[in-house]
Amino acid sequence: MIDNRKAYKEFVARKEKLKEQYSGDYSERQHKKGKLTARERIEILLDEGSFHEIDAFVKSAGGKGDKYGDGVITGYGTVNGRQVMLFAQDFNIMGGSLGYVHAQKIQKVQGMALKMGHPIIGLIDSGGARIQEGVASLAGYAGIFHHNVKASGIIPQISVILGPAAGGAVYSPALTDFRFMVKSTSHMFVTGPSVVKEVLNEDVSFEELGGAQVHASKSGVADFIYNDEEHCLLGVKKLLSYLPSNHLEHAPKKKQNVEDPSFQEKISYILPEDPSKPYDMNDIVNCIVDHGSYFEVGENFAGNIITGFGRLDGATIGIIANQPKIMAGTLDISASRKAARFVRFCDAFNIPVLVLEDVPGFIPGTNQEHDAIILHGAKLLYAFAEATVPKITVIIRKAYGGAYIVMNSKNMGGDFNFAWPTAEVAVMGPDGAIKILNHKELQAAEDPEALKKELVAKYKDEIANPFIAEEKGFIDEVIEPEKTREVLIGAFNLLKHKTEQSLPRKHGNIPL
Repeated sequence: MIDNRKAYKEFVARKEKLKEQYSGDYSERQHKKGKLTARERIEILLDEGSFHEIDAFVKSAGGKGDKYGDGVITGYGTVNGRQVMLFAQDFNIMGGSLGYVHAQKIQKVQGMALKMGHPIIGLIDSGGARIQEGVASLAGYAGIFHHNVKASGIIPQISVILGPAAGGAVYSPALTDFRFMVKSTSHMFVTGPSVVKEVLNEDVSFEELGGAQVHASKSGVADFIYNDEEHCLLGVKKLLSYLPSNHLEHAPKKKQNVEDPSFQEKISYILPEDPSKPYDMNDIVNCIVDHGSYFEVGENFAGNIITGFGRLDGATIGIIANQPKIMAGTLDISASRKAARFVRFCDAFNIPVLVLEDVPGFIPGTNQEHDAIILHGAKLLYAFAEATVPKITVIIRKAYGGAYIVMNSKNMGGDFNFAWPTAEVAVMGPDGAIKILNHKELQAAEDPEALKKELVAKYKDEIANPFIAEEKGFIDEVIEPEKTREVLIGAFNLLKHKTEQSLPRKHGNIPL
């Protein structure tokens, strides 16, 4: 006969022992580094009292040591009332290093998230593979990566780098949908500074090699960076509010904020009269989406293109827009790659796409050509052509050449293509076109500048204006700027039950 009192006492004793593991100087060790503990991070991220831990009492391979959990806390809870699965690596337990049992715990919650259709969030703070476990730790990483790939496009996967992520540890975040980092305390690199020094005799700091600022602005690995962990985790909560739980659902609709009528009036005055002058496309975005709902993604990388989420009449949309104030809004390798990945994410998770276009073309030069702008630009083409979600383009100003085609043009599968009266749609800009088309006349002219001015005006009137594109059916409607929001709400509403069947195939071959 089982002694229930003895069993219960043992149960309580184990709970107390687990609690003791996280007492004493446990918190102080992290706080001294400017970091929160794994449990503190979970408390900030999840709704109060919603966390349920899984596998709290497991021990490392062989059951050695007196520590529970094997350096990672796993479980589930809610964010704004919606279920998520998560794991949080615990740097205070064996440096958060990944051994076989540690990896099995992560793979368990990955599998559960996929099976039940919930987002998964990884809070990463790890010294890397556990050297003493040898190939078993490497196999553990491989299993995690395999789960990442299987879940891709089915559930949102979010990585939050809150300490080091080195070597093999970086590839799981790279396979997830979004990556968050914190200034000064987050670092990602395949090989650390000591290896760089040994192999290349190059002195580089952790921050210079793989800090948050580097990955947010140069590599594009980090989609979001924050000054501290608290705001970083609140950023994760905000991102989740725009996303569905899985590929079979739609993002939750949120009651829109009270609109500010002045925003609709303001939109007409944003565009400069001089078509060569820059302006901030973010101002136009904020006039179109529900007030206060714009949330930019990848703000610090490839600033010549904007990607982000917003809401129209309470519904989530993805936004891709050229940014004229940076590199005149031209497309380059980084911009093409950034936008293509964002389009594919939106398409995977039923998020309609809005394109705001003001693009003079692809940036020229040997560096871009030698680094394969052809292939990278084709990624964006592929992403738009492949996407079956509602896709709407509004041409604000310039739409020239191949860049016009790439930015969700009508014949690339755009469902609706609108233009403002200020739009210029042509093979190339007026200046370049006139130099080619009227080369002899300009050479023979007494006043080449006066003739050029006249020819440019004629080119805009007869070739590059949006009314000609509208007459030929390449633009569905030329609209008043102040009516843009109203027109888009109506168009997206019309498209909300859109279906598009693709021919059966295993998968396409995106130009990687």
